[in-house]
Amino acid sequence: MKLIDISLSNLRRRKAKASFILIGLLIGVTAVVAFISLVDALSRDINEKLEKYGANIMIVPKTENLSLNYGGISIGGISFEMQEILQNDLERIKNIKNAANVAAVGPMVLGPLKVNNRNVLLSGVNFKVTQYLRPWWKIKGEYPGENEVLIGAEASRILGIGIGDMFKANGRSLVVSGVLESTGSQDDHIIFSHLATAQTILNKEGRISMAEVAALCSACPIEEMVKQISEALPSAKVMAIKQVVKGRMETLGHFNKFAYGLSLLVMFVGGLVVFVTMMGSVRERTSEFGIFRAIGFRRSHVIRLVLFEAAIISAIAGVLGYLSGLGTTKLILPFFTESAGVQVAFDPLIAGGVLSAAVILGLVASMYPAFLAGNLDPNEALRTL
Repeated sequence: MKLIDISLSNLRRRKAKASFILIGLLIGVTAVVAFISLVDALSRDINEKLEKYGANIMIVPKTENLSLNYGGISIGGISFEMQEILQNDLERIKNIKNAANVAAVGPMVLGPLKVNNRNVLLSGVNFKVTQYLRPWWKIKGEYPGENEVLIGAEASRILGIGIGDMFKANGRSLVVSGVLESTGSQDDHIIFSHLATAQTILNKEGRISMAEVAALCSACPIEEMVKQISEALPSAKVMAIKQVVKGRMETLGHFNKFAYGLSLLVMFVGGLVVFVTMMGSVRERTSEFGIFRAIGFRRSHVIRLVLFEAAIISAIAGVLGYLSGLGTTKLILPFFTESAGVQVAFDPLIAGGVLSAAVILGLVASMYPAFLAGNLDPNEALRTL
């Protein structure tokens, strides 16, 4: 009879002890898988949401500024040597090294406009990329056509115009096709039109005032991309909105640290359960191990016998724990996010890692009890019969 057969036979005879060890490890593995899977799902959800957050790189004209200060009193400043950005220059962004990480580039032209004897800011944008740059926009009506505009909620109120109204802008008739719902930002005070329309009205054909770049993803080197865009557009000043990127990285980092820290704590408790139970099992089987040694089993045989039992239970706990951990994650995930598209998928890397960790933990926790069983004196053990 092989040692593995003896181990299996003992597990069948001592189902209560084996079940206790199995349940202890099972709870630990389930908790670890649930923590890691939950954090992974939430991280992917956060990534997707923050990728849609909008622009995080700004391209503005390069200017030389002179601040004026006299007697400790600031009296404003002067901007000179302003270099305008040509719209065609933005095509160079497609050739940078990390061009694949650029989700959208939104050129924008800005200029003052007089409507109903009131001054208002006209912004020409590319409405095809607003879903990436301003995904929070909600519009009453429709997106504008060639001779139509989208007006901010506050501008609509102040100017007294709404959907379907027409007004003149530098001799050109424009119709309001939609009203932008209040966003709580400067967008509420702006009139938006197609880029080409605004360039014509403002006499800025082929030129833009600034550009927004949406490049937020899980592996985007934002600082490196800023450097690459700056080299591609030497006449422009390129800036990263670092707060968004930094906040995102910190959030994901805290999630991961919390999950792995809690996982280590749970696995430590599971290891203690295995250790205490195996110690009790060895003491109960003192006479059994004495008989094994008396009939010719060597010390190494007894140690392997105990470790085989621990490995079998740990492997079963690893498999069942991974499956129950996935099920637990699916049940609790709706309480942590309202996103319906977040999925908890089978991850072979996590599955293999958890199974290996469970077996190693079971073996390490059983090492001392196994050596204790192997070092029993056969004569002393047989006296307990």
